[in-house]
Amino acid sequence: MPAYNAEKTLEETLASIPAGCYDELILVDDCSQDGTVALAKSLGISVFEHESNKGYGGNQKLCYQEALRAGADIIVMLHPDNQYDASLIPFFTGFIDHGVCDFMLGARIRTRQEALRGGMPFYKYFSNRMLTLMMNVILGQNLAEGHSGFRVYHRRVLEKIPFENNSDDFSFDAELITQAVYHGFKLGDAPMPVRYFAEASSISFKDSSIYGLKILKTLGKYLMTKWRIKQSKLFADRVDSD
Repeated sequence: MPAYNAEKTLEETLASIPAGCYDELILVDDCSQDGTVALAKSLGISVFEHESNKGYGGNQKLCYQEALRAGADIIVMLHPDNQYDASLIPFFTGFIDHGVCDFMLGARIRTRQEALRGGMPFYKYFSNRMLTLMMNVILGQNLAEGHSGFRVYHRRVLEKIPFENNSDDFSFDAELITQAVYHGFKLGDAPMPVRYFAEASSISFKDSSIYGLKILKTLGKYLMTKWRIKQSKLFADRVDSD
């Protein structure tokens, strides 16, 4: 769980995770200004703290490093803001466990009406649709949504992909999808209800626009590397620093 100021929603998120579907809960705190760390420790979660704010992508890097060090075979990335329905975790891990997919995403957009009714801003819905379409065409995928923050990986994905080379901001997620496709992993997704509310993490219109431009840049790097025009470090093999 990559956390930043998640005190108000952490306990509810934890309560929604089905018993018996995990071996260890790991939370990486990105210099929260509230009581996230103290609460997480009181709930029995393994907590790791950044000394300075690393950003959304930078937070995930330590999450995955610690999950791999802990020996996890299947890693679930769940935001502690309760935006994603954690009760569905066993269904998603089942796709990984049965070898159907190496990497699963929770798709918040089943229909336009459901997404908007769930509180997704229209500009975010529109840009999500356009960027997902572009990613699918260039990457040869058929994902319902390429921008979900709920993700499930087999450990071999994170052992192969050099995620430490990725951006420290929100474009980290799209970079990781592109890397997984480049390395030949099997991707899939399944529906997940939309939850937008005051405490749920989100990015502004300005940041969303910057995010979109960075995705286009990432797709360009993918094509340049695939066509052997210019190699990007995003698509090298990961070297474990341990």
